[in-house]
Amino acid sequence: MAIRKSSKLPQTAVLKQILKRCSSLGKKHGFDDDDGLPLDVPKGHFPVYVGENRTRYIVPISFLTHPEFQCLLRQAEEEFGFDHDMGLTIPCEEVVFRSLTSMLR
Repeated sequence: MAIRKSSKLPQTAVLKQILKRCSSLGKKHGFDDDDGLPLDVPKGHFPVYVGENRTRYIVPISFLTHPEFQCLLRQAEEEFGFDHDMGLTIPCEEVVFRSLTSMLR
């Protein structure tokens, strides 16, 4: 039985793909030219916007591996797509998002 290499992308590659789909994040002022992330986001994290008020949260890349968070990303793609100026917007109430992310930490 041959061992096959996993075709899964590393977490950072997945994140970069998602962020590239989100508007022109790397082109706006206040963003790092190398990776397209805002300058105030620590390495290994990315920003998302949640709720009616589009409150900004900084979440770790490790969340991308959790099925619950992946479900939120699918909902975001269905509702908003990945081509808009706001950035990655999660379609759920803030209290639900905070509850979910507190369980993932």
